[in-house]
Amino acid sequence: MELWKMGLKELSDLLKSKEVKPSEIVESFSKRTSHIEPKINSYVTNLIDKALEEAKKKDKELEKLDQVSDLFGLPIAVKDNISTKGIKTTCSSKILENYIPPFDATVVKKLKNQGYILTGKTNLDEFAMGSSTENSAFFPTKNPWDYERVPGGSSGGSAAAVGAGIVPAALGSDTGGSIRQPAAFCGVVGLKPTYGRVSRYGLVAFASSLDQIGPMARNVEDCALILNVISGKDPKDSTSADKKVPDYLSYIGKDIKGIKIGLPKEFFIEGLDSKIKEKVLNAAKQLEKEGAEILEVTMPTTKYAIEAYYIIAPSEASSNLARYDGVRYGYRARDYKDLEEMYSKTRDEGFGAEVKRRIMLGTYSLSSGYYDAYYLKAQKVRTLIYQDFMNAFESVDILLTPTTPDIAFKIGEKVSDPLQMYLSDIFTVSVNMAGVPGISLPCGFKDGLPVGMQLIGKPFDEGTILQVAHYYERLNDFNKRFPGE
Repeated sequence: MELWKMGLKELSDLLKSKEVKPSEIVESFSKRTSHIEPKINSYVTNLIDKALEEAKKKDKELEKLDQVSDLFGLPIAVKDNISTKGIKTTCSSKILENYIPPFDATVVKKLKNQGYILTGKTNLDEFAMGSSTENSAFFPTKNPWDYERVPGGSSGGSAAAVGAGIVPAALGSDTGGSIRQPAAFCGVVGLKPTYGRVSRYGLVAFASSLDQIGPMARNVEDCALILNVISGKDPKDSTSADKKVPDYLSYIGKDIKGIKIGLPKEFFIEGLDSKIKEKVLNAAKQLEKEGAEILEVTMPTTKYAIEAYYIIAPSEASSNLARYDGVRYGYRARDYKDLEEMYSKTRDEGFGAEVKRRIMLGTYSLSSGYYDAYYLKAQKVRTLIYQDFMNAFESVDILLTPTTPDIAFKIGEKVSDPLQMYLSDIFTVSVNMAGVPGISLPCGFKDGLPVGMQLIGKPFDEGTILQVAHYYERLNDFNKRFPGE
């Protein structure tokens, strides 16, 4: 089997037994990259040549090591809104196109401590605002299964790179579905951890109470492997939780007999593609055959999640993006008469249309006279959504839903209709609003394109969703298929 077709865990085992060298692994992905990357444009900054040099150094290190860490010498890509010291971090925005951070994000530092190899910074919707990666200031990324379609967003570059087999795993960030939705569109596994499980230090903020970094990989076990490394309390992030991190790999291979799985009826609504509904319900039946208990649950407030999300997220974005004013770093307009004109021209020229739209929405929601009517009300709805999840979890262990209402749409299809675009996150945003963990994994194909299903867990119970997801994955071979084969 070719090395580029293998997952992190398989590659790690080969390295530990000294059957392969890091340079042989990276070389295999490098060849795949040169063949596929020009067709999909998943990287904003392609570092595969640097990665090859780094891998040769790791070859020598490997000879001297008695103990090899789980991610040593393994190639991983990082979404371009996560800080990498000395390497451009653009957020796919003109305003930060030449920004080089002087520090690493905590997750990157943790990967470095393991000896990982960075293959590149992946494309995204500008400042992570979007569901298709068409809002990148540089270029759209294409879906590896169909170059005329979107890979999803905002972590579309990470999902496309993993889906195409040019890297075995990548980091993404998820504010309203930005890991899970592109994972579903590109046929890979994407995990959004519980809010606070993974440090956000070094993640360029979009909506601070919703953002979360998580892994994307070809299989569930690899997501567990990365989660082991990046989780934990960080003194640099006051919102990271001081909770013990279990060994997520210990959940892999466990039986699912007796696990109660809830199907929330509000997630199987009109507008959900009938083929996707059928595939997700078939997955539930498969799990039931294996000893899991399937129950219907109701979560009445979740139907308001999109509306509340598009008040809270833009409000936080409007506050977070106020720092991009052309004064200290980033893009600055050239021609201006005074300070005020410099601010407005910098933002007008530096931000794209979707970012401006959200800043205006958020500024309006927070403005005097509208704060109570919009922002405060949305926060109350958010509390009710959280309560819905907690009520459901009194009778079930996890929830099973579709990840998206349809398969990947065509590039350009929804650009002129932002509301249609926003609705592609209808099944994912409530998970961010409640701060609970969710994972998307492939559950079949429709018209030759991947379909994703979502498993949602109790706060800080990533273990159980990984356990059920891995069990389901073993019953099928959807994650073993590559585009074009």
